[in-house]
Amino acid sequence: MDCAQGSAAWHKARLGIPTGSQFSKILTPATRKPSTQAHGYMMTLLAEWLTGEPSGADASAFMDRGTQLEPLARKWYSFERDVDVREVGIVLRDDEMVGASPDGLVGDDGTIEIKNPSASTHVGYLLDPSGLNGYFAQVQGALWLTGRAWTDVISYNPAMPPVVVRVPRDEKFIEALDREVSAFVVRLKAARARLEKLGCTAAGKLLIPAHMVTEDPF
Repeated sequence: MDCAQGSAAWHKARLGIPTGSQFSKILTPATRKPSTQAHGYMMTLLAEWLTGEPSGADASAFMDRGTQLEPLARKWYSFERDVDVREVGIVLRDDEMVGASPDGLVGDDGTIEIKNPSASTHVGYLLDPSGLNGYFAQVQGALWLTGRAWTDVISYNPAMPPVVVRVPRDEKFIEALDREVSAFVVRLKAARARLEKLGCTAAGKLLIPAHMVTEDPF
């Protein structure tokens, strides 16, 4: 979907559906088993669907910092690797019930994922770049939905050298992710249907059951 990340259209497109940055709450990367966080995540998505408001709408200081630094990181990467990076809003599955927002598409085969951590966290990545594998589920989710072969995960802090780790597509993990996310969406749709039977509809509209209505409520 062609919309700027962080825009109203971007928030609307991802409202109430599982997205890449939270895939680890559905499938645990280390064990490749369903996450114990899945139920709580579903409740969050149902609340978004009902209220029309994204969770965590108030950006933290680090989120604001990331918004400011991300274009600099993208420009650095493009120059350093001599590649064109195309920005993308959100990539949706065909049913528009699952999405991911890579920070850029590189050529025909790659994506980038930009992180702007605190100085101490970035120092940790400098000493041990494998720490960036903590974003494995998010990265593989983007590769799943874009059909691409690899992601360069970038940790960028303007006061220090950047760190770049290339993560290749992991077909076995993507198969497991596809299976678990698809099952999650089935349960999500069923929960929406149950809420609708209780008189709730999307975007915060509440239908009051007839037996609760009186002619003179005052």
